[in-house]
Amino acid sequence: MMKTEMRIYKFTDATQFYQRVKDYLLKQEALHNLLLGMCNGLIHNPEKFPETPYLVTVEKEDNIIGVVMRTPPQNLVLSQFQDITAIQVLTQDIYSLFPSLPGVIAPKYESENFALTWYSLTNQTYQLKVALRAFKLEKVQQIPSARGYLRQAVQEDKELLVRWYQDFYLEALNETALNAEEWAKWVLQEGRAYLWQDEIPVSIVCSGNLTPNGIRINMVYTPPEYRRRGYASAAVMNLSQSLLNQGHQFCFLFTDLANPTANHIYQDIGYQSVGDWHQYSFG
Repeated sequence: MMKTEMRIYKFTDATQFYQRVKDYLLKQEALHNLLLGMCNGLIHNPEKFPETPYLVTVEKEDNIIGVVMRTPPQNLVLSQFQDITAIQVLTQDIYSLFPSLPGVIAPKYESENFALTWYSLTNQTYQLKVALRAFKLEKVQQIPSARGYLRQAVQEDKELLVRWYQDFYLEALNETALNAEEWAKWVLQEGRAYLWQDEIPVSIVCSGNLTPNGIRINMVYTPPEYRRRGYASAAVMNLSQSLLNQGHQFCFLFTDLANPTANHIYQDIGYQSVGDWHQYSFG
């Protein structure tokens, strides 16, 4: 009975979709920073998404139960769901459009349920690709900083950015990054890439997509030969403070739970955990 009461609403206009889902996602802005950032990107940089996005709400009696987004060929992204049985209704619709998916990323409970439901429907096996923890920062706690300073990356750094992005991607996801050149060009154009300089560049951190009250930090990477010297901590601390100074109420980031050192470091700076996300790959 409950399944028949749920309805799927599809949107073709990103602005209309955002107006519908904004209040629901903002109830937990930090947890949903990925979806809010995707909305911002679709509205303000639509040229980055040449394929038609999948923008969906699952609703019951005009109340949103869950929000779903996909910008092909990327993974499916789910919000937190108020009723987990809605995923069964949703999966049928997704299968009718995308009989094969690369993966799903969502809050832990929702991602696990979707992966299992997707397997039952399609027989596509799934494996946990990465376990993530979402963090939120409102006030930086100063810690002793590493030697050096944070500077914005410039065009002359492009080759370095490409190489470090490829290395980061391989280490984090055990995959080859196919879009490193395009990514480097974009972050340089947007002024989003920052390097920690200790005579030479030794670490990178980037500012990511916006939410109404915050901004995400991503691409935190230090090459192995420069690790255990506090460079990444200093880079994240300084960029976080700079972004707060610009008027953002929050900074957000995701950490890999397989890296307990990073989780500890970010908490020392003032980041607080808001929930776990899992990314599953299919195939």
